[in-house]
Amino acid sequence: MTNTPKIKTAMVMAAGHGTRMRPLTNDRSKAMVEVAGRPLIDHMLERLEAVGVQRVIVNVHAHADHLEAHLKARGPELEIIISDERDALLETGGGVVKALPLLGRAPIFICNIDAIWLPFEPVLEKLIAAWTPRKMDELLLCARADWALGYAGQGDFDIHKDARLTRRAGARANHVYAGVQIFKPHLAKPFIIRRFSRNKIWDASLTRRKLFGLELPGYWMHVGDPRAVIAAEAVLRQSQNAG
Repeated sequence: MTNTPKIKTAMVMAAGHGTRMRPLTNDRSKAMVEVAGRPLIDHMLERLEAVGVQRVIVNVHAHADHLEAHLKARGPELEIIISDERDALLETGGGVVKALPLLGRAPIFICNIDAIWLPFEPVLEKLIAAWTPRKMDELLLCARADWALGYAGQGDFDIHKDARLTRRAGARANHVYAGVQIFKPHLAKPFIIRRFSRNKIWDASLTRRKLFGLELPGYWMHVGDPRAVIAAEAVLRQSQNAG
């Protein structure tokens, strides 16, 4: 994929309380909960490194000192910059707005730390290859809502033939946001630093018809609670044994 654009910066959303993950988060952040012997955040950082990301901004809140110490010990291969939300948790939208001075102007990845997948094809490489900045403001990785571990909702979006996304119109939608997207940082500039969901930024992109999606070529696992940790580890073990 030599002709595809390079994305050198990512933001990893790691500031949540991890309430649904208790008791595993009694003494650590959700990002530091281990799945298959590695903290959740390491699963994501390793995927980002593999596609050439060089800088990662990580927002922190609960058990921030523990998470920062882990990130500092990872080694120099990846530049990690902390966006500190110790004083006030800003959620996914406000966290991006606060981090704007660190993000630069070029398109970036924004990633959740509770998304793991078994790939059938290279996932982030396909997302980068599908990114068309002339027509897209945001490109979301989306998993099939009816074929995912740890997800029991009604879906978020429908993906149309031209890859545009629309919100769920009826009782169910075909796809759910899979925790990774490509994003133009300037889209966050109209918003002020306060606690809000990134859904508000998505709504603005939807209004402009510039929110697009790519179906994840793999099996998606939302690791949001202790049961999902156990289930994800079982799936990963089975995959390794089969391989």
